[in-house]
Amino acid sequence: MRRTLLSCALLSWALLLAAGHAAASTAWVSNEKDNSLSLIDMQTLQVTDTLPVGQRPRGLLLSHDNTLLYICASDSDRVQVMDVATRKIIKELPSGKDPEQFALHPNNRWLYVSNEDDALVTVIDTETSKVLGQINVGVEPEGMAVSPDGKWAVNTSETTNMLHWIDTSTQTLTDNTLVDQRPRFVEFNPDGSQLWASAEIGGTVTILDVASRKVLKTLTFQIKGVHPDKVQPVGIKLSADGKYGFVALGPANHVAVIDAKTFEIVDYLLVGRRVWQMSFTPDQRQLLATNGVSGDVSVIDVDSLKVTKSVKVGRYPWGVVVTP
Repeated sequence: MRRTLLSCALLSWALLLAAGHAAASTAWVSNEKDNSLSLIDMQTLQVTDTLPVGQRPRGLLLSHDNTLLYICASDSDRVQVMDVATRKIIKELPSGKDPEQFALHPNNRWLYVSNEDDALVTVIDTETSKVLGQINVGVEPEGMAVSPDGKWAVNTSETTNMLHWIDTSTQTLTDNTLVDQRPRFVEFNPDGSQLWASAEIGGTVTILDVASRKVLKTLTFQIKGVHPDKVQPVGIKLSADGKYGFVALGPANHVAVIDAKTFEIVDYLLVGRRVWQMSFTPDQRQLLATNGVSGDVSVIDVDSLKVTKSVKVGRYPWGVVVTP
């Protein structure tokens, strides 16, 4: 009887472990120089698969139901669509030339794509695979975000040093905001009242009030032992609880942690070389940061604000998203 009970207990434990493993979230990392995606099991923090994709994959995003992965295959001049369940490319969207970053409307259908070579934003209907329009913006468009209410799409132009405000009801450009030199990334806060924009060469992050377009704060960064020229803000992530903002500082090899209410710098976290983009896990307990030159992903514990792990991936990891 005791042996039977022990066997049942061991079997139950094994099933629980298996269920936990099956439920583990997965990080998807684009490797710019390898034309591939690395998949990281977030329970074991090991790379479990490498998937071939189009040329020079950079931006990644998920459909709002997490069933589709969109991939900016920049040198293929396409946005590829991968079925998350099968891990297969199921179609390609006509993105325009050199897509780098993009954003998905809350309707889960309209995709806004920056075309760096053509100074355009291309709007695609992901259901019909048709181009809804192309909007002229500044020189070298890159960053892209859509407001939580779906009213605004905002694009950054690196050479023009502007944010371009697109009315999504008409798909037309309605306003421009001058920011610091070489804006690379934009992110709305969770309630859509603020827009955070990084300026790579300017070395700043500008925080704007969306309603008035007024600057609330311009963040600058000073890291002991790091030359100011190395401080080049790129990716931004804002926590859903409104507590923190995280800014990837490029070749400074640090992620800045900002109090999202007071706009004060809380800490600088040392990560890998040329930190670029970031993504939260679904529970927001961890933040992943891609490090292009060192070819790895840093895992940050959000509660303790500590870097807990470095996971080696492919060459020049660029984008990252995490599925449940």
